[in-house]
Amino acid sequence: MKKIAFVLLAALALCALVWALNVRDESDDASAAPTVTPELLQRGAYLARLGNCAACHTTRGGTPYAGGRGIDTPFGTVYSSNLTPDAATGIGRWSAGDFWRALHNGRSKDGRLLYPAFPYTSYTAVTRADSDALYAYLHSLPPTVQAATPHALRWPFSTQPALAVWRALYFQPGVLQPDPQQSAEWNRGAYLVRGLGHCGACHTARNALGASSGELDLAGGLIPMQNWYAPALTSPHEAGVAGWPRDDVVRLLQTGVAPGANVLGPMAEVVRQSTQYWSASDLGAVATYLQALPQTTAAPPVRDQPPTPGRMLERGAQLYDKHCAQCHGAQGQGVAGAYPALAGNRAVTMASTANLVQTVLNGGFAPATAGNPRPFGMPPFVLVLDDADIAAVLTHIRSAWGNQAQGVTELDVNRMRANQGQ
Repeated sequence: MKKIAFVLLAALALCALVWALNVRDESDDASAAPTVTPELLQRGAYLARLGNCAACHTTRGGTPYAGGRGIDTPFGTVYSSNLTPDAATGIGRWSAGDFWRALHNGRSKDGRLLYPAFPYTSYTAVTRADSDALYAYLHSLPPTVQAATPHALRWPFSTQPALAVWRALYFQPGVLQPDPQQSAEWNRGAYLVRGLGHCGACHTARNALGASSGELDLAGGLIPMQNWYAPALTSPHEAGVAGWPRDDVVRLLQTGVAPGANVLGPMAEVVRQSTQYWSASDLGAVATYLQALPQTTAAPPVRDQPPTPGRMLERGAQLYDKHCAQCHGAQGQGVAGAYPALAGNRAVTMASTANLVQTVLNGGFAPATAGNPRPFGMPPFVLVLDDADIAAVLTHIRSAWGNQAQGVTELDVNRMRANQGQ
């Protein structure tokens, strides 16, 4: 009987701890709505661009910000909510305090815990002033009637108690405080990268429960369900920019291309829909912050695999000459301003081969931006080359012209092909 009582008390204590952790830094905010001015609405519209809010809260061909877009996760599909000021299906009845609580605490107006597919783990860093500007802008939009689509999550991930435990383990609310040891520009960059920009949502690895494995360490990670690898911003072997000219960092974020680099996949969408519209000062601040990130000096990890057969390298060279050399050059030198060089390209030689396989299978397309309105692209080879062909040509590319990366296996390609659309 004593054991049962002890277990019950322990369970109650654990539940109380989980509850306490889920309501920390919350308050009953009864402050008035912000005074709406043209300047506030303009600022709110810009902040929505910074956060790329429309990307998730708009269905293909749908009304902007009306929600309903499915966001695939390893635990099922989460559907985005209606952010227009419709009273019945949107946020028309929300106060500025309700909106702030959603960003800062990850809790809806009705008290329901929000799933972190809505990246409040990053948005908690946003200031109340910016939250109010966003709220004012969204309330200025035409109201759209669009009821919420029920989430399609597997049990127990679909339950509020499971989400409460996850939050107790992995979420801590808190506005980002400026670092007095750093410049105002660095602090602005940190605020954008770690807050509305939510860069860590992709560029940080996640554990089995979908939580960031580091404290927004930006050390790279495979994007769940998309099978693209967001490279480490802290590694000179991947996407670290500490040694770049500052203007090149700005140019890449603004146009999608820079000398020796271009963006593809999910990052191309971010540039197209968001960062190309950022102000020059904000892009410069992000560049300053990213260039100041501590860079790892360790060599990239090496997989334990047998030597590549000579016939595979020969086959890869033949395929390269047939399908790739016309654009990328016989020596992998590329064409400046059009096709990227493959020789010495760290996107080619980094340890993860996910992006290379994705690009050969589905093509590679930089975003069309004001600064690069007619980008060059690469066609898909998913119906042209089989798994063995793709493994061979990528192995050749990763080992030719001075490149010294490990080969790509048929299994690597087969896994990626099998996961298309998942």
